[in-house]
Amino acid sequence: MNITRENIDALNAVVKVDIAKEDYSDKVEKILLDYRKSANIPGFRKGHVPMGMVKKQYGKAVLVDEVNKLLQDALGKYLVEEKLDVLGNPLPKAQDDLDWDAEAFTFEFELGLAPEFNVELKSKKAITHYSIVADDKMINDQIEHIQKQYGKIVSQDEVTEASEITGTFTNEEKEIDNSTMITLDKLKGKTNPKKFIGAKVGDVVTLKTKGLFNDDHDLMTFLKVSHDDAHGLDIEVNFTITEINDRELADLDQELFDKLFGKGIVTSVSELKAKIKEDSEKQFTQQGDQKLLNDVTENLVENTKFDLPASFLQKWMQTSGEEEMTEEQAKEEYEKSEKSMRYQLIEGKLITEHKLQVQFEELKAYSMDMIKGQMAQFGQMNPSDKELEDIAARILGNQDEVKRMSEQLMSQKLLNLYKTEANIKTKDITYDDFVKEFYS
Repeated sequence: MNITRENIDALNAVVKVDIAKEDYSDKVEKILLDYRKSANIPGFRKGHVPMGMVKKQYGKAVLVDEVNKLLQDALGKYLVEEKLDVLGNPLPKAQDDLDWDAEAFTFEFELGLAPEFNVELKSKKAITHYSIVADDKMINDQIEHIQKQYGKIVSQDEVTEASEITGTFTNEEKEIDNSTMITLDKLKGKTNPKKFIGAKVGDVVTLKTKGLFNDDHDLMTFLKVSHDDAHGLDIEVNFTITEINDRELADLDQELFDKLFGKGIVTSVSELKAKIKEDSEKQFTQQGDQKLLNDVTENLVENTKFDLPASFLQKWMQTSGEEEMTEEQAKEEYEKSEKSMRYQLIEGKLITEHKLQVQFEELKAYSMDMIKGQMAQFGQMNPSDKELEDIAARILGNQDEVKRMSEQLMSQKLLNLYKTEANIKTKDITYDDFVKEFYS
């Protein structure tokens, strides 16, 4: 067997594989002898079928199968030995005139080669890492929410701005009939809340669904309509009031502190505020880090310049999926996925250059920390090491879970790399401002 490569350019090559009779003949002969021993052909005893008949019936199929196996094995070894970094998979060139009655065969494969490039983490312009802080307004709002949650429900005669209003939304045409509880802060504008102020049990309030809620998705929650029906819904609905309540705020006393955090952990309002601030900012850290990860990714893709074997990749996409694509579909798919391809190459280079491989012990420790955090949410604060290890062992026995956690851990390693090596500046921002600026 002989394998040669012709480099078309820096990103494309053709590999030629020459297979001679001696490369496959012994293997084919052995398989046909085995077939002869077990073949059941009418008129012949088992094991005594003439070899010529066996070859005539099975020879071509065995030859094709063995040559293809030999071809794939040789091509795979060649790519490894030559240390070729290929994109996609080798594409066989069409051979309409291939003669399987010949003794020697030649096959050609197109290769898409990964580009050579350098990754510069230190960008000229600093990338902002947002440190999301819990300001006084957020902390006070959270305290009020806690007081309402643990407070007493007090019945009211009529609706006020702070009321919890229970009733039923109805509309015969759209078959809406849903009992629910709403508060006026959910309603959009000033007109809609005003319709409720002063209303009593038994009153019917007529509302237009268009612009009814601050968040249009609330139509799905309060009217129990589908996402498609909620989109652009413009009808009148009646809301029949069945109950009006207010919440008497719970006292900020030791009994409440112990309910929230455990006995004696928080003993004053100032400690409560500090605890809420600490817990909130821990949760915000993940959002700030994710924003940084996204921004560094965008910056690297934008500023790391290299070409891709676009024509090859589009051709490969046509046949690599479950269903074949047209040339136009493959081009469209390539354009949609080009950015992610580029980042995968950049990420792979960073992982290799900075030796960021995920080790099993790291994965085990990561899974145990995750399990411990999840158990704490359900009040199990001090699980034993054996309990954690047993649960981790079950999780790590699932390959899908291993893949998912490995990707999460690698993202964390890349984030730590960016924080250390990239040009990063830190900026404090309140949660409300963060949401308004990036997610409004």
